[in-house]
Amino acid sequence: MKNRFDGARPQADRAAVAGKPRAAATDIKKRIEDVFKRDAELEAQTIRVDVHDGRVTLEGHVKVWTDRQAAERAAWSAPGVTAVEDRITLA
Repeated sequence: MKNRFDGARPQADRAAVAGKPRAAATDIKKRIEDVFKRDAELEAQTIRVDVHDGRVTLEGHVKVWTDRQAAERAAWSAPGVTAVEDRITLA
C-alpha cells in the first residue's frame, strides 16, 4: 500500500503568515514605528526598525522585558510582515 503523502513537500512557516497582505517595506516600518509612538510603555526612540522583503529586524534596548514583548507584537501586527527578528536587549 502506497503512502498517500508520497511526494508531498513541507511548507515551512507559510501557515503562520498565510493571509497577510503584502506591503511595501516603508509602509511596514511606518506602521510599526507609529505603534511604538502610541504605546506609552515603549520608548520608540531606543528601538530601530529595519524591513526587507517583509522581514522585520528590531534592534536597540528597553528597560523592561514587557517592552521587548510589546515591540515584537507591534511588528507582527503590521500587514505584510512575514518574519520578525528580535535583537532588542535589556538596558
